[in-house]
Amino acid sequence: MTVTDEQLQYDPYTIEKHEDPHEVYRRMRDDAPLYRNEEKDFWALTRFADVEAAFKDFERFSSAHGNILEVIKADPEIPDGMFINEDPPEHTIHRALVARAFTPRRMREIEDKIRAFCIRCLEPFEGADRFDFVTDLGNELPMRAIGMLLGIPESMQAAERDRTDRRLHSDPGTPMPVRRDRYFTAEQFAEYVDWRAKNPSDDLVTELLNVEFTDVAGVTRRLTRDELLIFVGVIAGAGFETTGRLIGWLGRLLGD
Repeated sequence: MTVTDEQLQYDPYTIEKHEDPHEVYRRMRDDAPLYRNEEKDFWALTRFADVEAAFKDFERFSSAHGNILEVIKADPEIPDGMFINEDPPEHTIHRALVARAFTPRRMREIEDKIRAFCIRCLEPFEGADRFDFVTDLGNELPMRAIGMLLGIPESMQAAERDRTDRRLHSDPGTPMPVRRDRYFTAEQFAEYVDWRAKNPSDDLVTELLNVEFTDVAGVTRRLTRDELLIFVGVIAGAGFETTGRLIGWLGRLLGD
């Protein structure tokens, strides 16, 4: 079912809708489970069950071009190892390597450190009239947590977070610019990865430097340097950016 009623419009670049989009989302779920925007040339599934089914049906709904409208439209060259832009079997193989960062053992190892960091962030505001939940916590915690997992030195973390923010920035109401020839690069981690190869530690980068896996061609090998850089860049970017947004949304829900 599609909707031709002009009163029901969803444009991801209409910033006024983002202040309180729930009424539009509700109407889309009720009246347009398969929504079509002719002007922007995209389809959208709006009901949870349909979205969940599409995620699992990779043969008909591919992740190879990402899930950002601007990226899909630009159809850029996707570098090897960009596992968030892959379908099985490549995604399955690469995702298993990444999962090594998030085992219960690793979570236990950093739990006390993360709790201590949260206390350091929030203690200065004890007794204060207000604090900025996103700036003072959401902008800091993901960067520290993913830095602990990857072994990224604290001296690099803030710069990488800010670099990620700039790369994904767009002016309100306008699409994010996407380069077809240089969609994603992680060369900023090259010096660190090379240093970590000579100075191994108990972190994910060290593990990825040494892990052997069987690729889709049936060859047992290690990640190439370029693949490893992309892995680190994607994990760091997801840790810095998406988790920060999630914490901001958590603040909104707690406030409501």
